[in-house]
Amino acid sequence: MSIDLIKQRLAEFRPVDKEHELQAVKEIVQEVALCALARQDFFKHAAFMGGTCLRILHKLPRFSEDLDFVLLTPDSSFSWSSMLGLLAREFEAYDLRLEVKDRSKADQAVKKAFLKEDSFGRVLQLTYERRKSDSPKIIVKLEVDTNPPANAVHESRIVRFPFPFSVTAHDLPSLFAGKCHALLCREYVKGRDWFDFLWYISRDVKPNFSLLKSALMQQGPWKDQDVSPDSHWLKTELHHKIDTIDWQRAQGEVLPFVYGNYRESLRDWKKDFFHMNVDLLA
Repeated sequence: MSIDLIKQRLAEFRPVDKEHELQAVKEIVQEVALCALARQDFFKHAAFMGGTCLRILHKLPRFSEDLDFVLLTPDSSFSWSSMLGLLAREFEAYDLRLEVKDRSKADQAVKKAFLKEDSFGRVLQLTYERRKSDSPKIIVKLEVDTNPPANAVHESRIVRFPFPFSVTAHDLPSLFAGKCHALLCREYVKGRDWFDFLWYISRDVKPNFSLLKSALMQQGPWKDQDVSPDSHWLKTELHHKIDTIDWQRAQGEVLPFVYGNYRESLRDWKKDFFHMNVDLLA
C-alpha cells in the first residue's frame, strides 16, 4: 500500500478551502479506520450507525466527525483495547502515524476511543498551506453502544475505499429512528441533526418506530414510559421542539460541515420552514 492511494482519494474531494480539505482528510481517516475494523471482523459483532454512516454509505452532503457503532448483542465486557494496535498498524501501511487511546469507562454503556493522526500535514501534498495556529492533528472518536435499544434492522453495505469491503449497518429507517431520538432527546441543539432530518424527508424515509420506541424508553424525557410513537405522535413532538430552537444558532453549528449550494440552503432555516417539512413526514 502507498500514500499515493490517500493522495488520489483526497484529490477526489476537490477541496474549495483549507477547512474543506481538513474535513476531507478526516473522512479518509474514517474510511481507513472502517477498513481496519472490517479486517478484524468487527462487523460480525457490531453495526455502523450515525451521521458518518449516513455520509459514507448514503452520500449525505455534509461531513461528519465521529464513527458510531452499536453491538448486535449487548455485551458490557466489550473493550476497544484489543483492536487499537491493529488500527495503528493499518495506518502505518499508508505511511500515516496514528495515536490511539481507549477512553472507555467501566460504568458507562458507551465505550469510547480516540484516533489521532498528526503526520498528514507532512506526508500529504495539501492544496492549502497550514499555519502553526491550525490544528496539527486529525481526531476521530470511536463510540460503540454496548447496550443498544432493541428492534434495529441491519443490512450489509459496501465501502469502496481504500478497497471494497463489507460493513454491517443500520438500514435507513433505523438510522432515521436514531436521528429522531436525537432531535427529541439531545440536551442541546445540534444543527447537523436538523440538516440530516431534511435529507431523510427529501427521500421519503419512514422511521423505524419500533426502534424509536425502544430508544425513547431507554434514554431521554420519555425514559421508562410506555410511549407508542407513530407518525402523528412524532409530528406533534417535532412541532413542539421546533418552536424552542434558535435557528440562527443552528445554522451556525452546521455551516462548517457543508459546502456550495448546501450553505446557500441554510438561509431557509426558519421555524415555519421546518414546520412545513415535518408535515411531509411519511
